[in-house]
Amino acid sequence: MKNLLNGEFFGLTNQTVRFDGLTITDTEYTHPYVDWHYHENAYFTFLLQGNMTEGNKKEIYDCPAGTLLYHHWEDAHYNIKPDIFTRGFHLEVTESWFEKFQISKDSIEGSFNLKNPALKLLMYKIFRETKMNDSSFEISVHELLLNIFSELSNKVQNTGKKPGWVNKINEVLHENFTEKLDLTYLSKTIDIHPVHLSRDFQKYFHCSLGTYIRKLKINKSLTLLNTYPSLAEVAMECGFADQSHFIRSFKENTGITPLQYKHLMKK
Repeated sequence: MKNLLNGEFFGLTNQTVRFDGLTITDTEYTHPYVDWHYHENAYFTFLLQGNMTEGNKKEIYDCPAGTLLYHHWEDAHYNIKPDIFTRGFHLEVTESWFEKFQISKDSIEGSFNLKNPALKLLMYKIFRETKMNDSSFEISVHELLLNIFSELSNKVQNTGKKPGWVNKINEVLHENFTEKLDLTYLSKTIDIHPVHLSRDFQKYFHCSLGTYIRKLKINKSLTLLNTYPSLAEVAMECGFADQSHFIRSFKENTGITPLQYKHLMKK
């Protein structure tokens, strides 16, 4: 089984940035099939464009644009790519980085398909920082990555301790976030009182219900901006009331406008 060393990925790497125990690559996937392999370091894969299938020892994931995966080091997996342009953003974390920031390298093990929209937006911000490449981008990347690992640690610690409605509401929101939702509908769907839902949602999702739905919409929009010709169409597809509402919400969540993001994606 092939062991990929630091910064090594299958495909055509267009950009590599290394600093303080991190290696960041922007890669076009060119192989229709990549056999079982593993990587020297722990790393994140963030699919910017296209689609692929990934399998590991436990699961098989369909990975459209916007998918965020985490792999612990030496965690074996394989990939299948359809005949379309597919681009991935990777953030590789060495053992020295974990030691520097006093994070146990074994606190998070295995491979995960991370569906939390807050984590995806943090990774989008890391991508943005690497493309802007100003004098403060390194400290910004460290800060954002530490926030990601903090969220991941909470996820691992809370596994199995959540009430059943938490997973139910998460599924309902991921499937219906483009629709107009209200507390009455949601509470009936997951069979809990609306007061209970509004009171306890933030306890498990670390933000309000409305904020969570907006983050899902923004994540969806980020995958469409390269394929849809107009911002109005993206706004409608993602469930925003209008284009101006979409632009305002996008900037609040990413720090840049949709057009600025489209420009970054071309770099």
